[in-house]
Amino acid sequence: MKIQHVKSPGGIQAWLVEEHSVPLLALRFAFDGGNTQDPVEKQGLANFMSAMLDEGAGEYDHARFQERMEELAFKMSFEDARDAFYGSFETLSANRDASLDMLRLALTKPRFEDEAVQRIKQQLLASLAFAAKSPDKIAGKTWNETAFAGHPYGRQANGTPESVGSITRDDLEKFRSRNFARDNLHVVAVGDIDATQLAALLDKVFGDLTPKAELTAVAKVAPTAQEKLKIVEMDVPQSVVQFGMVGLARKDPDFLPGFILNQILGGGGFASRLTEEVREKRGLAYSVYSYLQPYTNAAIFGGGVATKNEAVAQTIDVIRAEFKRMADDGPTPAEFANAKSYLTGSFALRFDSNAKIANQLLWMLQEDMGIDYVEKRNGLIDAVTLDDLKRVAKRLLKVDDLIITVVGKPKGLGQKS
Repeated sequence: MKIQHVKSPGGIQAWLVEEHSVPLLALRFAFDGGNTQDPVEKQGLANFMSAMLDEGAGEYDHARFQERMEELAFKMSFEDARDAFYGSFETLSANRDASLDMLRLALTKPRFEDEAVQRIKQQLLASLAFAAKSPDKIAGKTWNETAFAGHPYGRQANGTPESVGSITRDDLEKFRSRNFARDNLHVVAVGDIDATQLAALLDKVFGDLTPKAELTAVAKVAPTAQEKLKIVEMDVPQSVVQFGMVGLARKDPDFLPGFILNQILGGGGFASRLTEEVREKRGLAYSVYSYLQPYTNAAIFGGGVATKNEAVAQTIDVIRAEFKRMADDGPTPAEFANAKSYLTGSFALRFDSNAKIANQLLWMLQEDMGIDYVEKRNGLIDAVTLDDLKRVAKRLLKVDDLIITVVGKPKGLGQKS
């Protein structure tokens, strides 16, 4: 797979993988910023925006825009995240220019008509009402609010009924004009297009964006809480538990050892220690997991489990014990070898379609991993030693720092909120 660096006449840069055997083009792009750019009183604005960009643009009202999408048979979607706003676009080669012109209009001339704003608002408010009854959603929301109190990462990405209800067309346009710019844009293309064609299309699609984004600075932060155990009472037969603490930044020299460590501890599904101890040996839960989540301005080592109310205290004790055992002793040689073998052997599965390749390349581009990362990645994992994992386990797995939120009616735990 050859990754090319492309620069348009207007200075817009992208990565390209040509694949002409199938007449399709997959485009992925991201604007730095994301829902951390939501004003405090307008939480959920980026999420609102993600639902509005196919609701009419330029000369096309909502109905005509949707009809045109069907006529051209292209797929377009948008998604907000903590640190970026994402776009996904796929088209047939025969309709490429016309389809990309619709993307251009969506990004640069969205209509934000009153009818569409009100309709989408009602959909989002209905989703919030559903989330307010979901133990999983409440657990995640409570953990973020507890661990990142007073920081944008602690805000509600989907907003509140009050904040979403207050969002107007002007708010949407202000967010678009401040956040969609050429200097915070990352683009990758995979499929039936060459470098010359892509360079021209980059200027046509993105060239009308403002040159420089007006982003609000976001402070570096570490997850912390005075109240390490927070219980939200909810009348359900099974409690949901979210846990987490300080993780590893993507550029931290220990990130790859931490990545392998997580695979062994809780990221490897049925092959992980937490699954073995919590599910297989004790039957306390169907699923338990852990993950590393590096944001731009924070890093989390977290996880979750759901279990019957009577078993919550025991389940948390088992998880804590496994964290401590891993910190004290590290993984076994067999666990280490199996995790490395899986992570290197399964890597190719991330590149078995144009869409998957585009997703991986966009991640690499955003994280500044380098255009040669695909070739280097498995070698970097192979270079990690068992001693590296033991060292990182001691650094990372500080059981006393765990921040835990529980939603349900757990038996034998602390004070409820």
